[in-house]
Amino acid sequence: MSYRLFLTYFLLWITSPILAQRVVSDAKIVYKIDLPPEEAQKDAMQEGSTLTQYMRGQLSRIDMDFNIVKYTYLINSKDESMTTLIDQHGNRYLIRASKEQYEKELKQFENVQFKDQAETRKIAGYNCKKALGVMPDGATFEVYYTPDLVPENRQYNRRFVNLKGMPLEFEIVTKTGSKMRVVATKVELFPIPASYFDVPKTGYKVVSPEEMKRM
Repeated sequence: MSYRLFLTYFLLWITSPILAQRVVSDAKIVYKIDLPPEEAQKDAMQEGSTLTQYMRGQLSRIDMDFNIVKYTYLINSKDESMTTLIDQHGNRYLIRASKEQYEKELKQFENVQFKDQAETRKIAGYNCKKALGVMPDGATFEVYYTPDLVPENRQYNRRFVNLKGMPLEFEIVTKTGSKMRVVATKVELFPIPASYFDVPKTGYKVVSPEEMKRM
């Protein structure tokens, strides 16, 4: 084998893990939500709940559909803005987070540390590694991520800003301390229309976070 041919094979060998990675700008990921047992027993109407993640460059959208109530989060990491839409039995509310609130939450999740574990599994066609997310207060949550897909915009979901790949299964800690498990069922990589990330101009009552808490 000539030196030049050997060098070509060697370079392909050492770069193959890098070439396997795909930097993702646009994507749609559909997840199923497994509620904690106590929540599932309390309200069977929430069975079949889903979470859908959309991303396009610096824009992100998360739809959480619990059947009885739907939440949409529109996140613009360039403008550092987030808008929350709530639809409960036709009552629609729009909440705008201030830049200070955006930065506060981002700073909180920037301090989450992910520690790789030994377990692996295949989810939605991708090989995934298990990691343990450790919050600043010591609380932990599990996540399975694929290193084959790396989000171009690390702030598409601030919870995973430090993760080394795309999360395809993870836990969400609820306000009561119980955990929902979110598992990807479909990953689609195609250009997402910009209109998906538009903030509605009509049809929603604009309220402040404080007003929403009182309601």
